[in-house]
Amino acid sequence: MTHARGERAALCTLLDRLGPDAPTLCAGWSTYDLAAHLVVRERRPDAMPGIGLKPLAGYTAKVQQRMKEAHPYPELVGLVRRPGGVYGLVPALDSAVNTLEMFVHHEDVRRAQPSWEPRELDPEFERLIWKRVSAGARLMLRKAPVGVVLHRLGGGVVLGGPKGRSRVEVTGRAAELLMFCFGRQRHARVELTGDPAAVEALREAPLGV
Repeated sequence: MTHARGERAALCTLLDRLGPDAPTLCAGWSTYDLAAHLVVRERRPDAMPGIGLKPLAGYTAKVQQRMKEAHPYPELVGLVRRPGGVYGLVPALDSAVNTLEMFVHHEDVRRAQPSWEPRELDPEFERLIWKRVSAGARLMLRKAPVGVVLHRLGGGVVLGGPKGRSRVEVTGRAAELLMFCFGRQRHARVELTGDPAAVEALREAPLGV
């Protein structure tokens, strides 16, 4: 099983256990909303552009709401469990596109619950996450108000954010750096070093893809 499909399965098991009204780290979204988002992302290509483009976000939100109205929660989770659209036909594409997506959303649900703790990931998965973070850091940190230096525990350094400004050092395991760069700064177990004002500005910045 690929890491993408393993995270997908674990996420769906957690969604089943928590039910439709549990909180997530996605602002304003319950587990029901998150399940609908994932189904729309994979099975409604007409609504996908609005996930990343604000001018089209209203249409995507309407499609997502209609998805909830059309499907009871268990049905939506069942649809998430089976890769949809082209991802269901091409496992390699599912792995390339959905490994980080499913990991982050799995953590969005886990970390919104009381007493969560970071998982111990397989070392190979940690290395894969770091590889993806290294490749995508410039994109994920493009809205950072300060320079950013990512330090992976175990080895590895990546730069991001604007040049010529004060820098904040962010240190943690690969998975925690991923959560930080995906805009979950307040819920990432990392150490931040730098000017206090710069650190706080980075914590509040709209990071992510």
